[in-house]
Amino acid sequence: MATAKKPAAKKPAAKKPAAKKPAAKKVAAKKPAAKKAAVAKKPAAKKPAAKKAAAPKKKRAPNAAFMKPVTPSATLAAVIGEKPAPRTEVTSKIWAYIKKNGLQDKTNKRMINADDKLKAVFAGKKQVSMFEMTKLVSAHLKA
Repeated sequence: MATAKKPAAKKPAAKKPAAKKPAAKKVAAKKPAAKKAAVAKKPAAKKPAAKKAAAPKKKRAPNAAFMKPVTPSATLAAVIGEKPAPRTEVTSKIWAYIKKNGLQDKTNKRMINADDKLKAVFAGKKQVSMFEMTKLVSAHLKA
């Protein structure tokens, strides 16, 4: 009787993998159908994008207000230099100073930690957000 139980135990074990294989095939059969639907949608999405890219052939002219040279105050001149420069260049020089001296906060990259020179520009604040920085810097620019 002991030998009769062993073959009986093998039969259910053989049935379990057989039951799993058809289930796996059904899942595999569904995936290509989903891919076909996604493939059909992608070309439709690309066509309007191609039309938009072809339409604007003209180069964008820079805004005259941004390109007009502005004179920095004495406190801002200590950071970016005394020469008049456009607002866009002033911002890029400030960012170059911040990155050179490692003043960007390590955990929150949107915050700038002020050193002695920037503290004078930032109205005595130790830490300023990027967006507040532009507001504080514009107070030191003369048209």
